[in-house]
Amino acid sequence: MNFLASKAQLRASFMRWALFLVPLIVLLGFAAGQLGSPQTVWFQSLTKPAIFPPPAVFGIVWGILYVVIGLALALVVSAWGAHGRGLAIIVFALHFIGNLAWTPVFFGMQNMWGGLYVLIYAVVTLIAVIAVFWQVRRIAALMLLPYLAWAIFAGVLNYQFIAENPDGGVTEGSGAAIEVTL
Repeated sequence: MNFLASKAQLRASFMRWALFLVPLIVLLGFAAGQLGSPQTVWFQSLTKPAIFPPPAVFGIVWGILYVVIGLALALVVSAWGAHGRGLAIIVFALHFIGNLAWTPVFFGMQNMWGGLYVLIYAVVTLIAVIAVFWQVRRIAALMLLPYLAWAIFAGVLNYQFIAENPDGGVTEGSGAAIEVTL
């Protein structure tokens, strides 16, 4: 006997992990999204960059990406005995905290620079995740490439918001009003 588990056992392990991790990743993404909203007066008052896609695109893209992220993570988590598996899970967790932090920082705290720094952290750590996933399951690393592309786009978009709104926009509750002189 020169294998630890049959292919059927490995598929079953992946399916169990996928059935747990995909909904968990989607739920965490949804929960983080509740900590800030593009529906605020502040965001609505910002000048939108030319590359800003229609708002519906964000929900569709993130929904798909979170499912793919969960599947990629399930491939790695179910790779029992694979060299680097534990490190890959830790690096992913550290990365995903940054992913989840962007919405509360950008929308909740209305901090565009903070959002950009969070995205830089997310992109750098995502590159690390892809590298360690590559050591465990190459397909899992490849599955994260669209996510990396979207994270880079998000960083560019975040920077464009800063460039278009150098004053940071009108903050909610600031009592901003138009001054009229007679």
